[in-house]
Amino acid sequence: MMEFFKFIGHGFDIFMQYTAFANVTVGHLIMITVGLIFLYLAITKEYEPLLLVPIGFGILIGNIPFAEAANLKVGIYEEGSVLSYLYYGVTHGIYPPLIFLGIGAMTDFSTLLSNPKLIILGAAAQIGIFGAYTIALALGYLPQQAAAIAIIGGADGPTAIFLSAKLAPELTGAIAISAYSYMALVPVIQPPIMKLLTTPKERTIRMKPPRQVSKLEKVLFPIVGLLLTCSITPSAIPLLGMLFFGNLLKESGVTKRLAETARGALIDIVTILIGLTVGASTQATTFLTAKSVGIFVLGAVSFIIATTGGILFVKFLNLFLSDKNKINPLIGNAGVSAVPDSARVSQTVGLQYDPTNHLLMHAMAPNVAGVIGSAVAAGIMLSFFVG
Repeated sequence: MMEFFKFIGHGFDIFMQYTAFANVTVGHLIMITVGLIFLYLAITKEYEPLLLVPIGFGILIGNIPFAEAANLKVGIYEEGSVLSYLYYGVTHGIYPPLIFLGIGAMTDFSTLLSNPKLIILGAAAQIGIFGAYTIALALGYLPQQAAAIAIIGGADGPTAIFLSAKLAPELTGAIAISAYSYMALVPVIQPPIMKLLTTPKERTIRMKPPRQVSKLEKVLFPIVGLLLTCSITPSAIPLLGMLFFGNLLKESGVTKRLAETARGALIDIVTILIGLTVGASTQATTFLTAKSVGIFVLGAVSFIIATTGGILFVKFLNLFLSDKNKINPLIGNAGVSAVPDSARVSQTVGLQYDPTNHLLMHAMAPNVAGVIGSAVAAGIMLSFFVG
């Protein structure tokens, strides 16, 4: 009987060695807490729930402790695991172009076409990328790592993943988490900066209503846009090619089924996969390092510089514009490519000072320009460091 109980006890000891309770670390508990915070913000505050719910739950999945030495093939960093196969689309830059295809199919470039000068606001906001690049270099990051980190300033998760997968794959998880976190926190981060940098009078500037854009202009734009931007930076073809292709599917009027699939089922599936695997990549034993924390801080700096740059550039332009053509600087924040959240922030803040002044239609112009701008910036970075 004693032998039987010894056998049971030994079996129980072995069983316990494989449980999360025996393998948990403080890092796991920290990351699980972060995952719960993400879920709270998504479900209770409704901050980008389509992103934060998959990412938050992915963080929980990735931080259930297990015996890593046992080669169970359950962790995202274990070759042959299901999560590892799903994460392949992140580490090899497969998911981002598919996301861009869906974004193109759901984006209306009419406001940009009706007021083309607003495209430079999308370009101005990219100063955050190059500002953060300089800071990252000064802090000792390698040039390729600095470039991958800096792209967080564009507030464009797919572009950040695409570039980091090419230049600094070892940092992809930290960069992706940072980029998507700041995309979700746009309504929290940007309003204080917008209010700080503008005067009450500037916040109530009324802009001319956008003109009606013809179907021919809408159809030609993705074709001309592709040829122009990709001629300047061919390295961005995977992103810009899919973005403009998706937009052509939408605007041509003859491929409605394809456009609906791209902006519906396809982008939803890819969002689930990218969010879940990016979240799971925060496995504490691999992810939780001083470098990851540093990336998160640099991402915040990059995002703040981008928002500030967009707003200040509008104020600079207004020095040369007549009163009837002035631009409300509250739309300068929308140059970061968190579509459509940064444009909604412009609208929300503007209504606080004039309930009848609707800025959303104007803010969408620099917002969609920011999508193109961040992809072009990523292409420029790739041109310097790949090859």
